Amino acid sequence: MELRKYIDHTLLKPDATEEQINQIIEDAKTYQFASVCVNPYWVNHCYDRLKETNVKVCTVIGFPLGTSTTSIKVAETKEAIQSGAEEVDMVINIGALKMNDDETVKNDILAVVNAAKDKALVKVIIETALLNNDEKKRACQLALEAGADFVKTSTGFLGGGATVEDVKLMRQTVGDHMGVKASGGIRDRKTAEAMIAAGATRIGASSGVSIVQEEK
Repeated sequence: MELRKYIDHTLLKPDATEEQINQIIEDAKTYQFASVCVNPYWVNHCYDRLKETNVKVCTVIGFPLGTSTTSIKVAETKEAIQSGAEEVDMVINIGALKMNDDETVKNDILAVVNAAKDKALVKVIIETALLNNDEKKRACQLALEAGADFVKTSTGFLGGGATVEDVKLMRQTVGDHMGVKASGGIRDRKTAEAMIAAGATRIGASSGVSIVQEEK
């Protein structure tokens, strides 16, 4: 299994420096990861250095809390795409989901999907650590109905990360209609392979290099 093709090589720490961002760019070039995933400030920087490669630039929207207004998420999405992002990972309105306000959650996702239409993939972060199983299934179904491309487990910032059980549940809920991104706490080959076996089609990890080196 070529794990490199699954990996979004990620650096979302608020104190990330240009030197550290340049390192993940070079890593991504060397190992031909699926993408680098960075905060919006770094999108254009990464795009300029990756535009002649097959590595995509991914960024995050409404991150990490999901409580930005929909109009702000749309503005973030549009600016990110203008700066060179080809994939956007948005955080749902978690509180609205817990209040059973499915219309708000779905419309929030739909607005980002429409802003990104034909220009960028949309991955929807449902933050599994804060949800029960019924809420996880509802979040996935709403993302599917809104036309998103992926559902994603976690931001990695709010406690808990990807689990095999959650990835299986998400895959069962969306079937073959969407990708599933496992993110949060994936630091070795064994864990990455377990997530893929459970149904993940993308892995978000800051340990991409050690994962693929372990593979060799």
